[in-house]
Order: sequence, then C-alpha cells, then structure tokens
Amino acid sequence: MPLAQRALRRAASTATVALLAVAVGCAPQPENPENPASGRTSGKTGTSGETCAKGALGTRTTGKLTVATDEPAYEPWFKDGKPANGEGFESAVAYAVAKQLGYDRSEVVWQTVPFNKAFAPGEKTFDFDVNQVSISAERKKAVDFSSGYYDVRQAVIALKGSKAAGAKSLADLRHVKLGAQVGTTSLDYIDDVVKPDRQPAAYAKNDQAKSALKNGQVDAIVVDLPTAFYITAAEVTDAKIVGQFENTGGTPEQFGLVLDKGSALTPCVTKAVDALREDGTLASVEKQWLSEAVDAPVLK
Repeated sequence: MPLAQRALRRAASTATVALLAVAVGCAPQPENPENPASGRTSGKTGTSGETCAKGALGTRTTGKLTVATDEPAYEPWFKDGKPANGEGFESAVAYAVAKQLGYDRSEVVWQTVPFNKAFAPGEKTFDFDVNQVSISAERKKAVDFSSGYYDVRQAVIALKGSKAAGAKSLADLRHVKLGAQVGTTSLDYIDDVVKPDRQPAAYAKNDQAKSALKNGQVDAIVVDLPTAFYITAAEVTDAKIVGQFENTGGTPEQFGLVLDKGSALTPCVTKAVDALREDGTLASVEKQWLSEAVDAPVLK
C-alpha cells in the first residue's frame, strides 16, 4: 500500500478512537449510592450485601444511635422517668441492642415521641422506638418492627371492693365501665375479647386512665401485666389486679422495636434482638426488672 494511503488510514483510525473516548466521557454515568461524594443514603433498605457493622449503619446521625420513647416514661419499663439512665426493662433493652450494634452508652441519643406517633405513617426522626408497642399486621403497614423482645399479656385493674374487683370471668366484665389508653392493645382487648355492653373510655395517656379509675369515672382499666403490678404497688395502692387475659391465638402478643418503614436498620436491629434472646440477656433483664409480673388469675 502506498505510504500516502497508509498515512490517511492511520489518521482516520486515530480520529475515530478520539471521538469514541469523548462520547463515553460525556455519557451519563450511573450514580453510586454508597459514594461518599453523593451524600448520606436515604436509610431505606439497601442491597443484600449490606452489613450490620457500626460504621456501615445509616443512622440518623453519623456515629450516634437515636432511640425514642414517650413522656412520661413509666415504670417498670423505665425508672425515675429517665430513659437515659439505663434502668428499667426497656431502657436496659435499648442499651443492650445498642451494644450489639456497636454503640457505647455515650453514643445513644434519646428523643421524646408520643406513643401513637411512633407507629403512625410518615418518616421517622429516630432510628428505633421502644415504648411497649405491640407488633401487629395493621401497624406493619406503616412501620417496620424488630422481632419481639417481650411476650406480654394484658391485665385488668379495679379498685378494691368494687363490683369489677370481684370479676372471675370475661362475662363478669361485660357489664362494667372499662377504660384504656387509645391506640393500644389494651383497648383492643376490651373491644375484641371482653366485648362490653358499654362503650369503653379511651384516654390519650395511661395517667388519664389511672385518674379516671381513682375518680370512679370507670370501674376498671386494662394495661399490660407488668404495668398493672407497678400501678397497684406504687401508684393506685387501693386497686388490685383482677386478672389477666389468656393468649387469644397461637402467637403470643409481643412488644417490638419500631423503625421507619423500609428502614435499612430493620434486619440489623432484629439480628441484635435475636442475639440477646439467644444468649439469655433478655431473660436476665426481664428477671431483674419485671420479676413481680408473675402469675395472676386468668380471665376466661
């Protein structure tokens, strides 16, 4: 081939390579959601390769774990109304979960969130909420739950000497005025298990339900069993535990940690709770803080 033709072909080839390089360089490139330059990830469920290592967790605040609960924080779940002191069953559970996730106590930040708001639809401001929230299919439509950290039963409290205090069965409770905190499993048990012939009273807070009991506005209130033991021992001492409800199905009612719907933290928090159950930590914490929540008559 003549030298002039070879030179022309070489020049054309070089120009073609240059044009391809420019084209590739100008094409839109896929974004890497884990690239630090792209900013903080959304916190939603990531790839199957995600890790539960502390540095890889997409918490609300880098290096911190934000835990929420309601105010006031009741005993025996918390002590002295101070969730951050590590005392009380749920405070101890929260710090145990934090430790499993790699966070020291100094790296746990507490936040106040009303009970009903914790599992209402919408983005959350916390990493997880711990506030005696029962796991249910209805609530799972709006939020994620960890696996259960406590198997719970509901109980009935009435003033000593009252008509409700002598109840021996569900039938005995159907003709008395009952009350419970709104949005709780306690209120569900009144509606679905007792099925009273009088509309139950619903209160925004357990404090209001207790006041109504003291003032005779209701004959009895329904709360979870450990709370019932505390109320009758320390807050309404002229009241008694009438009895507890038996489980209504094969799966016991359980409290679970609440997370944002689709949170990438959910599998990691569940893994932490499961580990605490398997190594005996949950049983030990329950024995320490809920030891009085033992046998009470079962209402059938």
